[in-house]
Amino acid sequence: MTRKIIVLEHISLDGVIQSPGGPEEDTSGGFTQGGWIGSYSEPVLGAALRKQMNLPFDLLLGRKTFDIWAPYWPHHAEIWPGVNAATKYVASNTITSSEWQPSVFLSGEVAGKVAEIKQQTGPDLHIWGSGDLIQTLLKHDLVDVFWLMVYPLTLGSGKRLFAEGTTPAAFKVTESTTTPTGVIIANYERAQR
Repeated sequence: MTRKIIVLEHISLDGVIQSPGGPEEDTSGGFTQGGWIGSYSEPVLGAALRKQMNLPFDLLLGRKTFDIWAPYWPHHAEIWPGVNAATKYVASNTITSSEWQPSVFLSGEVAGKVAEIKQQTGPDLHIWGSGDLIQTLLKHDLVDVFWLMVYPLTLGSGKRLFAEGTTPAAFKVTESTTTPTGVIIANYERAQR
């Protein structure tokens, strides 16, 4: 049985996934609207996030997301108990080590390396953020599940989930709910390949 690659994203109606948590999270490309999920926080969304965060997982991260997370999560384990113990597979051609362990750095042809990791024994691979890495995985048809939190707003600019297109694929909704603030939480699992 292969490990699933699960993309977990906060996403605007117009597909933006950049910098949802804070204004300084990712300002690349001149993005100034960071922190756009803040006003939508409420208990239903919080419970859904905690449910996902408490599943068994390893992480598959792009270097930018890893750079944001590595100084933060080791000091906030009470918020997300499994994040520090999870193996962090990091796509990077520039860094090869970190104090945040266990971490494995993937350089070069990342898609092939991720395909090999999928075949290994272990928990599913969760991807948060990591927009550039997701584009690579989509091009190589490696994503099995999208767990999306769709926010009822448009941002007009910013990095998008389906920025560079995808291979044709069919998904089925296996779970969905709408929060009181209008966030649609939906799990899209890959239908037959």
